Amino acid sequence: MLFCILKNFYKDIFSILIAFENNFQNILPSIKKLVYVYLVRYAEEQQDLALLSISTFQRALKDPNQLIRASALRVLSSIRVPIIVPIMMLAIKEASADLSPYVRKNAAHAIQKLYSLDPEQKEMLIEIIEKLLKDKSTLVAGSVVMAFEEVCPDRIDLIHKNYRKLCNLLVDVEEWGQVVIIHMLTRYARTQFVSPWKEVVMAVAQLYWHIAPKSEAGIISKSLVRLLRSNREVQYIVLQNIATMSIQRKGMFEPYLKSFYVRSTDPTMIKILKLEILTNLANEANISTLLREFQTYVKSQDKQFAAATIQTIGRCATSITEVSDTCLNGLVCLLSNRDEIVVAESVVVIKKLLQMQPIQHGEIIKHMAKLLDSITVPVARASILWLIGENCERVPKIAPDVLRKTAKSFTSEDDLVKLQILNLGAKLYLTNSKQTKLLTQYILNLGKYDQNYDIRDRTRFIRQLIVPNEKSGALSKYAKKIFLAQKPAPLLESPFKDRDHFQLGTLSHTLNTKATGYLELSNWPEMAPDPSVRNVEVIELAKEWTPAGKAKKENPDKKFYSESEEEEDSSESSSDSESESGSETGEDEEDSSGDSGGDSSESGSESEAGKKRVAKSSKAKGKGTPVFVPGKTHVLLHRMSGKGLAAHYFFPRQPCIFGDKMVSVQITLNNTTDQKIENIHVGEKKLPVGMQMHVFNPIESLEPAGSITVSMGIDFCDSTQTASFQLCTKDDCFSVSIQPPVGELLLPVAMSEKDFKKEQGMLSGMNETSTTIIAAPQNFASSVILQKVANVANVGAVPSGQDNVHRFAAKTVHSGSLMLVTVELKEGSTAQLIINTEKTVIASVLLRELKPVLSQG
Repeated sequence: MLFCILKNFYKDIFSILIAFENNFQNILPSIKKLVYVYLVRYAEEQQDLALLSISTFQRALKDPNQLIRASALRVLSSIRVPIIVPIMMLAIKEASADLSPYVRKNAAHAIQKLYSLDPEQKEMLIEIIEKLLKDKSTLVAGSVVMAFEEVCPDRIDLIHKNYRKLCNLLVDVEEWGQVVIIHMLTRYARTQFVSPWKEVVMAVAQLYWHIAPKSEAGIISKSLVRLLRSNREVQYIVLQNIATMSIQRKGMFEPYLKSFYVRSTDPTMIKILKLEILTNLANEANISTLLREFQTYVKSQDKQFAAATIQTIGRCATSITEVSDTCLNGLVCLLSNRDEIVVAESVVVIKKLLQMQPIQHGEIIKHMAKLLDSITVPVARASILWLIGENCERVPKIAPDVLRKTAKSFTSEDDLVKLQILNLGAKLYLTNSKQTKLLTQYILNLGKYDQNYDIRDRTRFIRQLIVPNEKSGALSKYAKKIFLAQKPAPLLESPFKDRDHFQLGTLSHTLNTKATGYLELSNWPEMAPDPSVRNVEVIELAKEWTPAGKAKKENPDKKFYSESEEEEDSSESSSDSESESGSETGEDEEDSSGDSGGDSSESGSESEAGKKRVAKSSKAKGKGTPVFVPGKTHVLLHRMSGKGLAAHYFFPRQPCIFGDKMVSVQITLNNTTDQKIENIHVGEKKLPVGMQMHVFNPIESLEPAGSITVSMGIDFCDSTQTASFQLCTKDDCFSVSIQPPVGELLLPVAMSEKDFKKEQGMLSGMNETSTTIIAAPQNFASSVILQKVANVANVGAVPSGQDNVHRFAAKTVHSGSLMLVTVELKEGSTAQLIINTEKTVIASVLLRELKPVLSQG
């Protein structure tokens, strides 16, 4: 309602903004957003009044809520008033160092807006882009690369240190960000690599096409064909790319020939593109099948498609000589078709084919001459007249009669047909002057007074050339050679032949012309540039930072820990320091310099901040113990499938002895046969990328009715992907798989209520997922909630000073990201389930699993 009022009375509403200005902090966030939208829309019309709100935005940039900070920056950068450029620059600088990746993402968007408003700020914006390119958050990556492409696409040196990081982040970036990064990396690779070795190839179609060797590029064909199941807009772009590829590499798409058959429901633009691809893929082996398919297409009610099919048949006839006669005979049969458009298109194609072998087909020319009485399409009539004129000496009886008929209708013919009548008359005048001299002079007289100046010009030219007089020049002697010279046969080529120099998937490739803003791919360099520019300098971190003037205090409980635990801690800290080297060092330097304080001075990314929080939590709070260990087992191998060998597995919820990042899995093997089973071991492993597995030692033998329990460790990489492997015996191998529930990917964390609230505040906004639960009041007892939550997830209980709030804390096994679960009881029979974590995918899955468990009785 408010937005409608603002929209309808925008000329007078700026006076109300002063009232908003004075009480902006007390306004609801939803109202703030509407005011923001209004300001963006109408600020340019009343710039002086719009400037009143700038101070409000500056205060909003310091708001604790990251959504408010991001909205303020977004609106401030959208107000196109040149006088506030310095304020915008300062706001972008501060936002680029914000703790929230969402705010940093909006800072990257604001860079593009500021650059379009004031291009002179380019150098300062490049410095911010360079800083944001080092950001490790997937939320920021796509936006900052877009800003890079907009502001300084030629500064390839900024990409060197971030090249490998962008490649690694690519799979986790949102879709539009992936598109931008892929295009940028494609341009980058073409300037940095000498030849298309597979080390530089990524799993993207256009990247494979432009960079990969031919032996590797075939992998993209199946993926592109699969995209043809999408909507027509996607099909159109994909088919254009395939049409370009199929010209040079037919073998890539030949196995999928039937996928390009035309369907009756396809729109015309899709049908024509599929025809183009079928033509490119045609060869001696499949041409007979394709011609039968084309015969069906010619009968289509879509006349444009039918005409395109006839053109396709002509191209097949020129490219595959074995079927030239077959195609020509088929086209001649089409001359008797009832549809005039089909006949006309057939005439045009036959004319092109006859140019290649005119001597052999005199009968066809005679047949086409008879069609002049019925065909009215100008292009077809002009083609017939051109053919008769070129072969007038082979049809001496027919050509003069055709000239006589066309002379009668000369004044009513199309301009294209008139030109060919003039040419026919000139050729017959030179070869059969006795019969056609008067007819030709009559036609020349008609052309002399035609309304079209091209016709009049051609008439005067021909008269001076073929009718000698005192003013005739030397060219008159060569008139016959000029008019009856052997013409080269036309080349029937694909319209996609020259599109391969445009980058696939771009607007320029689609339009077949260079679009504004298109960046051409560079040629491969003769010598490879120095590859060391992409090496990132690793700075070793200090083990522990101590403020100046304070002595380091020894931990009084240090002696309590065993040597083995100390070794594990040291190895863990060293591995953490390697993965977080660059950005943490930069933050330590900023803190020690003392130049600035507060949140705005920290420039770490979302994942980096999460790792630091977990590191602090693990040191200050320590590892928790499982609240509850469910005894539920899962079938790994049924005794019928395993030929008597049965296997079950369960998750004991204890630290894995094989690695800190692995989930402990216990497998119970049972021999249900009356014979012993020998050499039980794990065979071939089929694991997703990044997943690791530590298998149990081979079991020499398992006695009849015997049972044994073994332990394994699996690094699921914080995902619920299946770990597939083979469980083998001496004689057989059985394919089995383990899929972890999301709750088993966690380890409990012990922390105080104060620490919980602090961590929860840092994981708000985009990192918070919540839902409402409805259940009977008896299901909301503390013991019931504790048991139900612990049954689903391996979490630790956090002490709570409120009876209606239950808190649980855990961290993911692989990355150590905090997972905070809150169940807040409301009035009646409702409760609020809240999960705070950087791992939003895991949070959504855990939310779906907890909700029905807490709701049921």
